[in-house]
Amino acid sequence: MSESAPEEEPKPAQKNGTEHKEKEQEATEVKEPIENPPDSAELDTSNNVAKEATTEIKPEELNLEGQPKISTGSTKNSDIELSKNIVLRKPVKMVFNLDQTVLDSKLEQPWKTNLFERVEARAQAMQQKIIDEDNMKKKLEKKTEKKLPEDHLPQHWLNTENMTLNTRVYLLDKVLPTLVPGMEKIVMQVEKKKLLEEVDIPTKFNPINRLGEFLMRNNPYYIKDSGMSGYQRVMRDVTENLKIHVPSSIGNRVAKMKEKIKEQQEQRERLSEVKVKVANTRRQALQEQFNEWILDPKGMIPMIVIQNVLLEFFKNPDYQLESCCEQLNIADSTEPRLNKMEFTEYISLHIADLKSELFEELLKHLCHCADEFREVIKADIRRQMFAELFLHCDSGKVGFLDRQRTLALLETFYDQSSEMLRRLLCNPRQWPFIEFEEIDLPELWGDMDDQKHIYEDFDKVLLEMNTLLPEKHANKTQSQLLENPEDPHEHSKHRKPTPPLSPPEQQREITAGQEPNEISTEEQEQDTESAREQEQHRESVTEQGSPPRMSTSEQGIHIESTAEQGLDSESITAQGQREESTMGQETHRGSTAEQGSSRESLIQQGPQRGSVVEGLRRESVPRKGSHKGLTAEQGSRRESVTEPHKGTTEEQGPPRDRTPEEQDMGSASQSMEGSILRESEKSREATPLEHIEIPPQEEQTQEQAYEEALVVTSELQGEDPVSRGKDHLSETAKKEVQKDKSCEPKSTEIEGKSWSGELLTYNWNTKYAKYEDEEQANLIYANSRFADLHSSVRNIQSYKEVRGRSAFNGVSLDLLQFVQLLGTFVGEDTPLSVSETLTSFFKRGYAETEEEKISGLEEVRQNASRIRRGLLLEALFQKWDSDASGFLDLKEVDELLYTYKEGMEKESMKKAKLHIQFPKPRPGHEVRLSSKQFQKYIELVVSELRGNEDHVLEGVVEFLMTALERSHVEELRNHVRRKWLHQIQHAAETSGVSLEPVYTETFKALTQDAQAHGNKKISAHISLLEENVLLPDRGTVLLRNVACTLDDAPFVLNRVLYRDMKGISFTVVDEGTLIHVPQVQHHGNIFFWNHSRQETDQNGSFLALPLQDAHMRIFGVMAVDTLRDPDKINIFLPHEMRFYQGVSNAFSTAYHYVHSREHILHVVITGISWLYDIAPGITTITTYFIEPSPEKGSDYVLRNMMVTGPLGLTEIHKNPPTIFRKTCIFRNFLFKCTDSSEVVLASVCGENHMVIPLRERTGEALGALDFNIGRSRMLLYREFKDLQKMMKVIQAACYEILGELSGEIKKTHVLEIENVGEVQRAGVLFFRIMLQELQESFRLLTSMNFVTLLLYDYDPLAEPESPPDSQSQELEPNTKLIRDILTAVILFFHPELELSSDLKNWDKCKLYVNRYLVENICSFDPTVKHVKANVKLIGEYIRDHSRIEVWKFGDTVIEYLYHWLHICLALTELNKKQNSAITPPLPSKTDSCVYAKMPGGAAR
Repeated sequence: MSESAPEEEPKPAQKNGTEHKEKEQEATEVKEPIENPPDSAELDTSNNVAKEATTEIKPEELNLEGQPKISTGSTKNSDIELSKNIVLRKPVKMVFNLDQTVLDSKLEQPWKTNLFERVEARAQAMQQKIIDEDNMKKKLEKKTEKKLPEDHLPQHWLNTENMTLNTRVYLLDKVLPTLVPGMEKIVMQVEKKKLLEEVDIPTKFNPINRLGEFLMRNNPYYIKDSGMSGYQRVMRDVTENLKIHVPSSIGNRVAKMKEKIKEQQEQRERLSEVKVKVANTRRQALQEQFNEWILDPKGMIPMIVIQNVLLEFFKNPDYQLESCCEQLNIADSTEPRLNKMEFTEYISLHIADLKSELFEELLKHLCHCADEFREVIKADIRRQMFAELFLHCDSGKVGFLDRQRTLALLETFYDQSSEMLRRLLCNPRQWPFIEFEEIDLPELWGDMDDQKHIYEDFDKVLLEMNTLLPEKHANKTQSQLLENPEDPHEHSKHRKPTPPLSPPEQQREITAGQEPNEISTEEQEQDTESAREQEQHRESVTEQGSPPRMSTSEQGIHIESTAEQGLDSESITAQGQREESTMGQETHRGSTAEQGSSRESLIQQGPQRGSVVEGLRRESVPRKGSHKGLTAEQGSRRESVTEPHKGTTEEQGPPRDRTPEEQDMGSASQSMEGSILRESEKSREATPLEHIEIPPQEEQTQEQAYEEALVVTSELQGEDPVSRGKDHLSETAKKEVQKDKSCEPKSTEIEGKSWSGELLTYNWNTKYAKYEDEEQANLIYANSRFADLHSSVRNIQSYKEVRGRSAFNGVSLDLLQFVQLLGTFVGEDTPLSVSETLTSFFKRGYAETEEEKISGLEEVRQNASRIRRGLLLEALFQKWDSDASGFLDLKEVDELLYTYKEGMEKESMKKAKLHIQFPKPRPGHEVRLSSKQFQKYIELVVSELRGNEDHVLEGVVEFLMTALERSHVEELRNHVRRKWLHQIQHAAETSGVSLEPVYTETFKALTQDAQAHGNKKISAHISLLEENVLLPDRGTVLLRNVACTLDDAPFVLNRVLYRDMKGISFTVVDEGTLIHVPQVQHHGNIFFWNHSRQETDQNGSFLALPLQDAHMRIFGVMAVDTLRDPDKINIFLPHEMRFYQGVSNAFSTAYHYVHSREHILHVVITGISWLYDIAPGITTITTYFIEPSPEKGSDYVLRNMMVTGPLGLTEIHKNPPTIFRKTCIFRNFLFKCTDSSEVVLASVCGENHMVIPLRERTGEALGALDFNIGRSRMLLYREFKDLQKMMKVIQAACYEILGELSGEIKKTHVLEIENVGEVQRAGVLFFRIMLQELQESFRLLTSMNFVTLLLYDYDPLAEPESPPDSQSQELEPNTKLIRDILTAVILFFHPELELSSDLKNWDKCKLYVNRYLVENICSFDPTVKHVKANVKLIGEYIRDHSRIEVWKFGDTVIEYLYHWLHICLALTELNKKQNSAITPPLPSKTDSCVYAKMPGGAAR
């Protein structure tokens, strides 16, 4: 019997020696294949470098073999050594932008791979051998256990008493495993010799000696035991168990670690089970939610829609899930579709780590988006309907319709519509249907007739509601107190303190009680008991704790919540009463004639969100709920129109103080609902334009809606709906609640129309947009006569990156504009039947005569011919200008043109010069033609020749094309250079109003051309002219280096060159031509910025080129030199200098492009500041610019340049966010605006938007302004008119800025402040144009307009003899308004009256209001230096008079003077703060954003 040694004990020497020999033998076996590798193809064909590397690696590999694991560090070092050897023995190769892993993989040799494969195989074999030995030992132990049964006597030692634990463990571990077998053997010998029976017989048997012998012979340190008895095995197990309880021992620590690992494993298993259950529950919820969506005929939904839903959810700043957006790869088409299982799995993949609360919010978001998607499909159906109408009306297939005829038909349809429908349609006689140029100045600036609002009687109904609100609120509160005679504070005991409702909330709550089709008083009295039960139920819920918030915008459930929603107790009581009475008294609904009529009219109106009534409630219900049965296609909303609005009302605190006139917008719409309901039956019978029906399957009773709401509420709160309502509902209600409330899937149709599956919102532009230039380019490709121009035409077409925008021309409408115009007219709230009626009306009314059709076709032909000519002449110009200089020599063009037809047409061509004005050349220089001038010149030449102009032009182009001989090298060089020039313009268009990318691409074009076509190393810098303010004695202007190549930045950047310094840059500025210095060391007038350079190193060429704008004015210098080139003599060649001229021209174009956008932003900031103070109904204003898409082959994108928030501060983004069309499935109104260049009215998530385009001079949109007006359907008429004024001035400023920078119009300075500089001028351009508009309006006034003002005679010092009546009370403020406005105007022209007593005498002040006043106003410049008006005193006169007061007064002269005063004050303020207030606050690269607020020039 052998002793069992513990694992910690050292093994016997014999075993150690044996194992050492085994290790040496294994190492030898491993070493042999490395020293003598088998022959292989890889090793045989390897070069000497590989052999040397193998020799160097051998010792390291052998060392690794001796270790239990291969060191990754040593392997890595071997790779590095191998790479170094190979790189040293191969020629150097320049590799740009190559990943290091790719480079390492290329350097890896076959022998190395083979070596590591063999080593890895050997290591795996050794590991498998060890595993097999362990398995064999375990099998032997199991066989032994079967032969020798276990002895459980050692279990008595298993005692965890701390006092004797260490001793017991020591005995069991060190002594007893050897001592017990010895004692057992001695006892066996005693029994065998029968020594116990023969006690008296002496014997030589000494048990102590025998035991000592046994212990010495079986010493566990030297004897390897072959096996253990059953007693020893149990003792070993007991020892191991006792070791666990010994503190600070290895076994104890290991046991704790195992216990901890086991706990963690169990915890992971539990978490895994919970995650699986949660995932299954979520999948089930998502599968149920899938039924909320409208599907295509195959029962699928486009994946891009779900991606947009998730993207919008992840971008919500409240959830902080922006990192999840990176995982969403938005699809580029609508082809990928998802069925129910794919829908569930796709969403589950992106929300696996989402918390339960966020998942609930996601479900709500999905429900809202499902409803919004139905609205998107409904809009697509409407747009498809209008598109088919356009194709029907366009019988001549010319691609456009007459705009005036379209507006006339809309006006006729509007006039023939019922009064109810007209309140939903937009008035086609008002803006935005008519343009600003079509509105007379007196109508724009002085018309204050509220009846001309875009929505009929909008202000009238709103003002009526404002007068009724206090009385209605008092009556409602009194009636509720009478119904509850108990202590009015009783309900507040169990409620949290509720803040007072904001005005919009009050109006919505009160309006709900004012509906004309309320349940009768008799019904309310019959259900008083049920109402009290409902109140008890509400109090019990409050005592249990506030449930999760379930607002109308989140759940779509029309049921009142508890104290967390902040509603008054009285309104909850009344609502609960109405709900209970509705459940029990449904049969009484049709008892009266009025209720029956309303019910019938509602059934015919339809339940959709776009129904006639629902559209007026948009501001009170922010988002349409989509939860199960309470959807737009089901009938709950139909009855919620005739009953008070059940549901929470979200608190909507206005961002700025709103006047009483501007509050309660929702109540006005509610009031309009009542009037619409009363007139619905008459209107429906009077006009045939409304045919609105409700499908039978979409009807739903109020009881079903209420019961489903209760079930949904209980489910979301985690409660049992049966236990929740069992103590508070009637027996009938209990039975109804206990029923299965799983709602049926939503209807697959929208107002009886099914979805075809095509998502026009995404591909609308590509489906219907027509690109005439592409068609003409294809015709040119098919014509072999112009084969030499095909490559140039392809380049021209590829550089047109922004496509799909319709140009507004005021005469005709293309398909996109026609569809958008009709969509704006009908709005989003009208049912599809109204659109069908409008379509039928247009088909009957729109007709064109044969002359109009022929004229339209002729116009289309001329347009196609114009585009074809432009492509041919531009391609010819690029072929002629092979060096991409941007100009052609007129003399060279004439010499070649005069040889046409052997000079027979020379005289005719000379006549063409009489009709064109060429740029004036400088003395001794040629006349240069730009691309546009060249095209105009050739077209004039063609017009003088006989024959068809198109045929003659093609003949001239073919002649010039064949006469120009260009080698293949020149064509390739021309192509590459034009690509580099295009990159400069592309950088400007995608820079986000920043010049840094333009500078980068400019220097990149210069250096690449110098390396590729000149074999030079160049340096370059750009310097711009500035006014010398600090040191005028050194010259009126200076040149400041604003950009340079990287190596020269420490010496050149931000340095200034004055006129009294050395240099040829000012000579370039004065002469306007380039100067080339072949060897600067011999010139003597070259200024070197790097003073550390020695004179012997100042060798090279220098080239200075002027930077000119469209008016050929110099604004800077671009300099290029070869001082860093190693060759001492390396001059610029002629073709290089011509290309550098093209670079300077491209930089000038890009520079002015960026500055034009910068100036437009500056004008917009000024206009927004002016509007924000007088239009508090606007919540936010966002400015977007159009840019080419960074994705090749995709549509253009929008850049969010700046956002103006509630405080009027404009946040200008440093890196404007990019908005793609594919991420705007639910917010495509922005792209609708920019596509059609039309105003768009849209509603998203309960907020109404008015998107207005900013147009280029061609009529295409360059950007858009998004006005968010919150929950209100529309602005008040006063705010609406002020918005028109602001947009007209901004658009006029855009036209002027773009025209001046492109050279189309000449720059004019009207105000003295405009002479300060370009940036300062952009800051005052808005006020200057507005001042001109007002001055023109003043010229249209007559003397009688001023006489009526002077008839107001009021003495503020006189005391009234009798109590004032209402008329006198109204007269007093009006007279004070007139006096203060006129006095402020007089002070501008007669500042000397400030200290005179005549200023306080109104009779004497009247004398200054004469015929000279209007003349002074029309010619007044507030920025002139001699104007010394007391601005502070003038401001005090008009400060107390708000914009509303002036509007209510309703006088045109006062309206003009009020705006004129504020504009003059703003200009005076800007004139005093030129350096700080006028400079545009655009962000720099070091700032994330900048906040700006310009002087507004208006007051509240």
